[in-house]
Amino acid sequence: MENYLQQDQVRAKEAKKVTLVGFFINAILTLFKVYAGITGKSAAMVADGVHSLSDFFTDIVVLIGFRFINKPEDEDHNYGHGKYETIATLIISFALLIVGYKILSSGVINIYQVTFKGKIIESPNLIALVAAVVSIVSKELLYRYTKHVGEKIKSQAVIANGWHHRSDAFSSLGTLIGIGGAIVLGNRWTILDPIASVIVSVFIFKVAFEILTPAFNELMEVSLKADEVEKIKNVITSNQFIRDYHHLRTRRIGVKVAIEVHLLFDKDLTIDQVHDHATEVEKALKALFEGNCIITTHLEPYH
Repeated sequence: MENYLQQDQVRAKEAKKVTLVGFFINAILTLFKVYAGITGKSAAMVADGVHSLSDFFTDIVVLIGFRFINKPEDEDHNYGHGKYETIATLIISFALLIVGYKILSSGVINIYQVTFKGKIIESPNLIALVAAVVSIVSKELLYRYTKHVGEKIKSQAVIANGWHHRSDAFSSLGTLIGIGGAIVLGNRWTILDPIASVIVSVFIFKVAFEILTPAFNELMEVSLKADEVEKIKNVITSNQFIRDYHHLRTRRIGVKVAIEVHLLFDKDLTIDQVHDHATEVEKALKALFEGNCIITTHLEPYH
């Protein structure tokens, strides 16, 4: 148990570290992008800078979430606090959906106004282009770093936050195309900015739903994936003293896996022997899921 608590503390420490790195980078980027948008006469870059403010929100969500996740089990939370991570993932997913919608709606409106209303989007200056390049490079690197840490500590919330960083890079990519097109091709091509933003919003929606679906399934107590359940069955049946099993139930609680199963043994075995064999199965299952599991076994005589 102590070893597993240490693993949770390491996860929380790694999550806090990578999130704080993103937090300070977002602060610098937001200030630079808003400044570049105002001085560079680029409304798209100002909007991109405001978009970066949403990353502050998701960083705070992750930081607060892991303060709860790191708490040990208590009387009110017998299975721990893993669902806080699931809730944090859902919040980030909804934030991505909102960001995608804002980018989509803004792009569609600008395309309509330029095409049918004769709206002229002012050509930006070079500093706005530089800000877009800096944003794309830094946010892509931040995405790769955050996603790597998230996969290492098996945190969907951290991975989701990494994808939010990439959504910002996608947004800046659309801004780069629009600004670059306007500078190189002239004011007639400033419509490239809203067109690119609409395309980018589709990718953001795709990522948001890919993150949202497993988190929603977890809250709905959906069973583990078929291949994971099959591995659990193989562990159980590999023990020669277990004659049969039933009532196998699985679900996910944050990073942890909850497994409940009834194990059937021959009646001539002593309670100590049955307990020892059940413990062997539990140890094998914990090794399968690297200790991140809660196992409940019910022992029955085989008829």
